[in-house]
Amino acid sequence: MTSPAQHRVWIFSLPAARAALAIAFMLTVVASQPAQAQTYTVLHNFTGGQDGANPESGVTMDKAGNLYGTTFRGGTSGNGAVYQLRLKNSNFVFNPLYSFAGGSDGANPEARVIFGPDGSLYGTTSNGGGNCAPSGCGTVFKLRPPPTACKSALCAWTETLVHSFEGIGGGDGDQPGYGDVIFDQAGNVYGTTIYGGGGLGCVYELTPSGGGWTESFVYLFVLVDGYHPYNGVSFDSFGNLYGTTYDGYQGGGQFDLGTVFQLAYSATTGWTEKLLWIFPSSGNSGGNPVAGVIFDQSGNLYGATTYGNVFELTPSGQLTDLYILTGQVWGNLVMDKAGSLYGTTLDGGRGFGNVFKLTPSDSGWTYRSLHDFCMAGPPCHDGESPYGNVIIDANGNLYGTASAGGSGGRGVVWEITP
Repeated sequence: MTSPAQHRVWIFSLPAARAALAIAFMLTVVASQPAQAQTYTVLHNFTGGQDGANPESGVTMDKAGNLYGTTFRGGTSGNGAVYQLRLKNSNFVFNPLYSFAGGSDGANPEARVIFGPDGSLYGTTSNGGGNCAPSGCGTVFKLRPPPTACKSALCAWTETLVHSFEGIGGGDGDQPGYGDVIFDQAGNVYGTTIYGGGGLGCVYELTPSGGGWTESFVYLFVLVDGYHPYNGVSFDSFGNLYGTTYDGYQGGGQFDLGTVFQLAYSATTGWTEKLLWIFPSSGNSGGNPVAGVIFDQSGNLYGATTYGNVFELTPSGQLTDLYILTGQVWGNLVMDKAGSLYGTTLDGGRGFGNVFKLTPSDSGWTYRSLHDFCMAGPPCHDGESPYGNVIIDANGNLYGTASAGGSGGRGVVWEITP
C-alpha cells in the first residue's frame, strides 16, 4: 500500500439511505479491450501435504525476489502452512517454512505474511490460539529465519506467538480475516478482527513491551458505524488509519452494505472514527467490501466490493465507480507507477476468477483481463478462485495465488509476465 505524498482535509457527506439500489448509472469508462498477450506460468501446485493447500491470500516479495505466502489448509497437521518460493537462477524453488499444529499454536491463516522491521515474518491465523471455544479465536504470530544462512532447500523458520485472541468472552478480538498486519514507525502492529471486541469487530494495536507484546483497542465497531472489518487497515502520511467494513447500519435495517472509514489519532482524545462512505449512497450500486483501500499520490482512496464495483473516493467525499466487474473482488487492489490498478476476481472471467488491469486515460478507465482461470478446464489446471491480491515487481511481472485448481486441485502460485 502506498501513502499519499500530500494529504488533504476530508469533508464528509453521508447521504440519506436510498429506497433501492440503482441498477443503471453513468460510468466514466471506455469499452473493454481485448486481452493483451501475457505469459501465465504456474510456479507451484499445492498438494495438500507439507507444502500446504488452498491459499486464500496473495504473496509477499523480499528484496531478493523471493516469494512468501500462507495456505489455509494442509501442512503436516492439516491446519495450514507458511511457505517460501526462493528465486534461484531465474527459477523458483519451493521451501515449506512452517506448519501450524492447531490449538494454542494457531490454525488456518487467511492473510499474507509481512516482513517486520526486525526482518521476521508476521501474520495471523483465523483459528486456534488460547481458550476460545470451539476452535480458537485466532492469533498473531512471528516467524524468524534461521540464525545462519540456509544452504538447503528445506529450512524451517521458528514461530513465536505474538498474541492469542480470546473473543467476546475474554473481552478481546475474534478471528482476524484477510487483512495484512501493518507496522507504524515505532514498530507497533495494527490489524483487524471480524468479530470480538463488542461483538462486531475491532481494530487492534500490539505494542512491544518487556520482551512480549501488549494489546490495546484502537476502535470497537458498533452497528451505527459499520461492523465486520474483513480486511486490515492502511496508514496515511499523518498516521491516520483507513479501512472498510463488510456490513454497515443506516437505520431501520436498510442498506446494510458496509462502509469506508477513517480512524484519526489525537494525543488528547485518542482515536476517533469518521465514516467516509456508506454503501450504497448517491447512486452507487456496490456494497459489502471485503477488500480494504489503497492510496494514490494525491490522497484518493481506491477499493472494490464483492458486488464487483471498483471505486475511487476523493478527499472531498465524492465516490465514483471506475468500473463494474462481473465477479467479486476479495483482495486489495494494487496500483503501479503509471496509476493503473490490478486485482483479482473470485468468480469473474469464465466463472472461475480472473486477473484484471484497469488503465486510466482522459476518457475513462480501460478494462483488460490479463488471465481468465480454467482456460482449458475444468479441471482447472491453471488454478481457480483467487481470493488474494496481486503484487508487481520492478519488471512489471505480477504474482499471486489461486485457492483451488492446479494439478493437485489444492491451489497454485502463479506469475504473469508482460
